Amino acid sequence: MTDAPAYEPPKVWTWNKENGGQFASINRPIAGPTHDKELPVGKHPLQLYSLATPNGVKVTVMLEELLALGHKGAEYDAWLIRIGNGDQFGSGFVDINPNSKIPALMDRSGPEPIRVFESGSILFYLAEKFGAFLPKDIKTRTEAMSWLFWQMGSAPYLGGGFGHFYAYAPFKIEYAIDRFAMETKRQLDVLDRRLADNEYLAGNEYTIADIAVWPWYGALAKGLVYGAGEFLSVQDYKHVQRWTDQIAKRPAVKRGRMVNRVSGDPASQLHERHDAGDFETKTQDKLEAAT
Repeated sequence: MTDAPAYEPPKVWTWNKENGGQFASINRPIAGPTHDKELPVGKHPLQLYSLATPNGVKVTVMLEELLALGHKGAEYDAWLIRIGNGDQFGSGFVDINPNSKIPALMDRSGPEPIRVFESGSILFYLAEKFGAFLPKDIKTRTEAMSWLFWQMGSAPYLGGGFGHFYAYAPFKIEYAIDRFAMETKRQLDVLDRRLADNEYLAGNEYTIADIAVWPWYGALAKGLVYGAGEFLSVQDYKHVQRWTDQIAKRPAVKRGRMVNRVSGDPASQLHERHDAGDFETKTQDKLEAAT
């Protein structure tokens, strides 16, 4: 049935970091910083500290979309946080996000800096600040917010559940993989049914709901995360595929996916972003060629 060893929970749980799988070196059962490290601050009011995981991509796509609309106040510095090295546990980062998860944003445009953490909160904050990608009419706005909250509540089953047990756990557990594969496919079906009759999640308008959901479920639909496309038969979700391809063609989305990326084609990696011109001059292929 399974190749997992038999396990009987003890009366009191204790931490055994050797059982953490791929992320054992950075996972721990307590919060707070592990070391003192100030964060860099660039020239723009918006300072983003992140990595191009699905949650990080949400925010860089949002910022690039805002800039594409002409919102000059959305110019930003994006600093790389290497979560595999534990950068998220530095004192400066924990000051912005006590939960030690990327992305984290500091808005220095006002008299006092404002910290914003949790990717959904950052999207909502930026949408409110710039009056974009969040509909004005109450019905469509509420629909967009419902899908935003759907993503925030659903993605842990995809990432921490299915992704962990399918790709990262130290051994395969049939029950866990089956349980979370079932839930992941149910979520894909939820999206597919919604997108069968709607161009975007909130209706005919591209919103922060799409920006939030696409990096997770769009990547899954294209087999780009966990190597699980065939396993989950993602090609069967035709409407999700259509929506995924449509969003992927947006120039701002293409740029946003590059920021803070540290894997894949060097031409697609912009480790730090401080100016729009960086996309042309500071991708990893160009930096490596220069050295």
